[in-house]
Parts: sequence; C-alpha cells; structure tokens
Amino acid sequence: MTAATQPNSGDIKIVPLSRQGPELRRFLRVPYSIYRYDPNWVAPLLIDARKVLSDSNPFFEHAEMRLWVAVRQGRDLGRVAGIIDRTHNTFHNDAAAFFGFFESVNDLGVGRALFESVVDWARQNGMRRVLGPMNPSTNETCGLLFDGGNDPPTFMMPYNPAYYAELITAAGFTKAKDLLAFYVDVARCPLARLDRIAAKVRQRYPEVRLKPVKRATLAADLAKIKKVYNSAWERNWGFVPMTDAEINFLAHRLKPIFMEGLVWLAEVGDEPVGFMLALPDFNIVLRPLRGRLLTWRIVKVIPYLLGLKTPTRCRVLILGVRADWRGRGLEGAMLSEGFKVGIAAGITEAEASWVLEDNEPMVRLMEFFGGRVYRRYRIYERAV
Repeated sequence: MTAATQPNSGDIKIVPLSRQGPELRRFLRVPYSIYRYDPNWVAPLLIDARKVLSDSNPFFEHAEMRLWVAVRQGRDLGRVAGIIDRTHNTFHNDAAAFFGFFESVNDLGVGRALFESVVDWARQNGMRRVLGPMNPSTNETCGLLFDGGNDPPTFMMPYNPAYYAELITAAGFTKAKDLLAFYVDVARCPLARLDRIAAKVRQRYPEVRLKPVKRATLAADLAKIKKVYNSAWERNWGFVPMTDAEINFLAHRLKPIFMEGLVWLAEVGDEPVGFMLALPDFNIVLRPLRGRLLTWRIVKVIPYLLGLKTPTRCRVLILGVRADWRGRGLEGAMLSEGFKVGIAAGITEAEASWVLEDNEPMVRLMEFFGGRVYRRYRIYERAV
C-alpha cells in the first residue's frame, strides 16, 4: 500500500453540495478520476445512484443527508456524505450519524478534512458517534473493503483502494465490526448432502413449504418478505427495519435482474418464517459500461437483461429464518433449492455476503456449503 500524502489542509476547501441537479452530478463524478486506471472498479449505474440519493428514495422519509466535496486548486479530490437515520437511532437507542459514499485521493489532509466535516455536522445535531461507511445504511451497500480486493466486487458490494483504511484510521476512527464475504465453488458444493438436508426438513416439518418467488407473484410476496425480514434480522448488529415503501423501492430497482429460482420463501401455512434472496452477479456484465447505459456497450448487456444469458456468478444477499424456526435446517434447504436452479442456469461460483464476523451459526453454515472467507469488510466508528 502506497503511503498517503501528509496533511496540508490549508489549501483544501470543503464545498457543501445539494442532492439535486448539477451539484449531485458533480458528487457522482468524483470516483471516475480516482479509479481511472483501476481495472477492478465497477462503476455503479448512474441512473440507480441518482435514485438512491434522490428525495424519491423513501429512506429520506426518516433520514437526512449532507454532501461535501474536497477541492484543491479547482480540482475535486474527494467526497463524503453525512447521514442521520432517525429509525436507526430509535431502534438502537443510539445517537449516531453515518458517513458514506466516501472517495478520496491518497492524501491524509483530504481525508481528514472530509471526515471532520461529517463529525462537526454530527456534533451540531447532537450525535454522540459517527459510524461508516454506510451507503446510506446497512440495508444498502456498506463497509470498507479491508482485505481481499484483488478482483472486481460482486453486485451491491463495496470496492475501494487499500489506502482508504489508512485515511479512515488517521482521522480517528477504529473498528466497530467486520463483515465477511464467503466464496463458494459451486462445482465442489456438497449438493448430495444438501438434498438430504432438504428432504429431512420436509419429512420432519411437513407443515413447512418452500416456495419460489416468481415475477408473477413478486408484488403479492413483498408483504411476506418484509414481515420475515424485519423479524428474522431484528437482533442483528446494525439492523434497521425497512418500511413498506423501502421494500418496494428496492424491489423495483432489483427487478430487472431478478432470476426465478434464486429467491425463496419458507412458509408455515400462510405465515412466512424464512427468506433467501440471491441474484446473478451483474457486475460481471456491467463493468464495461462505466456506469452509463447510453453507450454502444449496452448491446453486450441486453441478452442478460432479456434472460437469454446468465452471469456465471451469483451473490446470496439475504438468508435468514425467524428465531423460533432456526436450527431446523430451513436455511440449508433454501440454499439447496437455489443452488440447483443456479447450476442448471450455468452458474459456477457464488458469493454469500455479507455475514457478521460473530454470527457463528451462519459462518458454520457457509463453511458446510464449502464456502471460505475471501473478503473482509469493515465498519468504523468514532466518538464525536
């Protein structure tokens, strides 16, 4: 890792920006100069990034955000967002602000100036600590890629230069929690054992039904998905319940890459007790677009959007079971069903992410599936 340039904050100007029009476009342009020569960077689709940061995102019904860029001699060298999520603070009895969407050149002065802007804003608003990166919450993209960044990231997972860790710790932040990403070689996955697990689940618990979520049923299933999500994860570190509007907003954004057979509900009668969401890793095909749909390169993506081709990798984003149904094999049964569909579609590798480092049952389950930790992401905190 190249040593960061030493601070020289006197010539750095911090400029606040709004989340509209040219100022938002300026904020979104910052990463392009930082990753210009990085072959592993996958630019987020600008149309989606604008949606996430716009007032149409129902997240802003209970949160507020400020944006800043760091400027030296007329050049934007970094950016950061400050976020206060009232739902997080109420749910956790906390007084925390988040930092997110952080990007910077390798310069300690730039990083420090950006982080101090967030900390000062958090202090002015009565917050006691700052957590991050959150982009803008744990229900979206979060964490700093801390270890294992030698390849492009999977869909909706962060990517950053290795020196970002030094910029963050130099600004007074320390580790709060690590998030793990597991790599699974599907060809080596013990599918026969998984089939036996699924069969035992059906035999022991005939009242349980594993139901694939289909495009035709997605709208009707969203209420069940929200219910099981907000109950199964409520005790997880950093969890924030999602509103109906937030679930609908996320589902609308993910629907173009939805693949039948990779999304499952476990039900007892009409009551949802478990949920799995896996998606094809569209980062594989989106990387050449550099965030823009209006390019001739979109021709290569269209077959994937039409379902004529499938990326060879998938990401398991969500896997959980309600507390009273854990330890009965439902997680493994849903994974088994999803993997069978994925293999038939030509998927050869999978990432399960993210998993809290101290979530021992899920860590053991991933290891049982042949998964190994190959990337580690870090959430940092600092007292205000």
